[in-house]
Amino acid sequence: MNDMRTKQQTVRDLYAAYLENRKDIVGAMLTEDFTFSSPHDDHIDHATYFQRCWPKEPFFRAIHIEFLAVDGDEAAVRYRAEKLDGGSFGNMESLRFRGGKIASVEVYFGRNL
Repeated sequence: MNDMRTKQQTVRDLYAAYLENRKDIVGAMLTEDFTFSSPHDDHIDHATYFQRCWPKEPFFRAIHIEFLAVDGDEAAVRYRAEKLDGGSFGNMESLRFRGGKIASVEVYFGRNL
C-alpha cells in the first residue's frame, strides 16, 4: 500500500476508533509529542487531549467522512458527526504526520446541521 493510502486509512481508523471509544488504538497512532488544537484548545498535549476530547459516555452515533485528502505529511478531512441525541454537525480537521504517526490535529468547527 502506498504512503498516501496508508495515511488515508490511518485517518479513517482514527475516527472509527473514536466511535468505538478505543483510546488504546488511538494512543498507538499518536506521536509522543502529539498536540491538539481547536477553538477551545491551544496545542494541548496527548494526556490533556484524552481528558478533554474523549467523552466519558458514548456521544456519537456515526461520523461520516465527506472529504479526505493527503498531501505529503498532511491530511485534510471534512466530516459530519451524528450525535446520539439526534443532532449533527460538520467540522474540518488538519492532521500532520511524522514517522507514520499523527503528530498534530487542528480542528475547525463547522455548523450544527
